Amino acid sequence: MAEKLTIPVILSRFYTDIVLVLRRSQKTAETYRLSAGEFLSWCVEKKIKLHDVASRELTYYLVWKKTKGDTELTIAKDISALRAFGSYLVRIGIWSENFALALDRPKAARPLPRVLSVTQIESFLSSIDTSDPLGLRDAALFELIYSCGLRASEAASLLMQNVHLNERIILVRGKGDKERIVPFGDAAKEKLSAYLSEARPLLVGKKTVAEVFVNYRGNPLSRKGLWKRFCGYEVKSGVRAKVHTLRHSFATHLLAGGADLRSVQELLGHADLSTTQIYTHVDDEQLRKNHEKYFPGHAVKDDVSAP
Repeated sequence: MAEKLTIPVILSRFYTDIVLVLRRSQKTAETYRLSAGEFLSWCVEKKIKLHDVASRELTYYLVWKKTKGDTELTIAKDISALRAFGSYLVRIGIWSENFALALDRPKAARPLPRVLSVTQIESFLSSIDTSDPLGLRDAALFELIYSCGLRASEAASLLMQNVHLNERIILVRGKGDKERIVPFGDAAKEKLSAYLSEARPLLVGKKTVAEVFVNYRGNPLSRKGLWKRFCGYEVKSGVRAKVHTLRHSFATHLLAGGADLRSVQELLGHADLSTTQIYTHVDDEQLRKNHEKYFPGHAVKDDVSAP
């Protein structure tokens, strides 16, 4: 007797397939599973059987997504998920071919990332009280995120064995388990040294912890814990931002200082150069604003009659 594949079973196995077969991250797998789940719910609502779906039904589904207000970026992500889902359905024999490959991804206009000025970065970092172990940790943590352009997850998962203080470099494990070497400057070295020598031993105690940054119990600092500490300093400093804004600022300040695009791509761990290029637009926008502010041009007079 053939096994009955319910929607939860299909989605669970699709998730596993993404992680184990496609070797994608758990975050990507979860995103794809949610997109596939929404599509399957639409099929149930429209009374369309999964093995009857073809390009026409997929197009109808995307039109429905568009009419309910989904952005081009969201739809582009859904198409990526549907392509992966279609590939899976072909492998398990539900689809004869991957109909989702016929879908054209919209070229979504990416919003420019918000960037802090150097003065704002300094105001934020100087708001951290380093008179206790957690303050020393936070000073090193957020300085390193800015100085190395780290994602929050990369900072939280940074290992002791991958920090080389004398050489002033760290080995970062980023998206897709890709590793990259990132240098850091004097300010990061000073704060990191203070944390590692003075604060971390007090927090860890007799435990053996592989991660660099730990919480007050001496356990690895979670992304949620990192985010909560950031929010506290955001309020204290009056600098409105997100943790990821430090990474955006790192990239933009490098380019503004004359770094080439390829070098910034390597430091950020971007697989595609086009992802890094958005920071050149941020810099161009800043140049335009400065031009308008400091060089307003000649006022145009209404009276243009001849003398």
